[in-house]
Amino acid sequence: VQLQASGGGLVQRGGTLKISCATSELVWNINDMGWYRQAPGKQLETVANISRSGSASYANSVKGRFTITVDDPMNWMDLQMTDMKAEDTAVYYCYAGAGDYDPSGYVHLHDYWGQGTKVTVSS
Repeated sequence: VQLQASGGGLVQRGGTLKISCATSELVWNINDMGWYRQAPGKQLETVANISRSGSASYANSVKGRFTITVDDPMNWMDLQMTDMKAEDTAVYYCYAGAGDYDPSGYVHLHDYWGQGTKVTVSS
């Protein structure tokens, strides 16, 4: 299974851009998905995450500007980015975590990562 990120590109400061991530085949046991980004010369950071229950969390730097959404069964994910800033410039990577439940609870089994899509915000 591969994750395929798309939608990156050049956007003006204050503009809007949506990036997407899709699985290469149907996967039924994805439990959470998220977006991470790495700006030039900086470490990878979490942008947003969403669980199967629909609970989403965001980095403080993007809260109120970015919205993460997924389909059911969590094989497609979007990140709607608004009011974009120069500091949003980065390569964005999508992530999916898959697992199953046994009598003891949830068991994490796989991490899937996309190849990254570059987002550049011009000033």
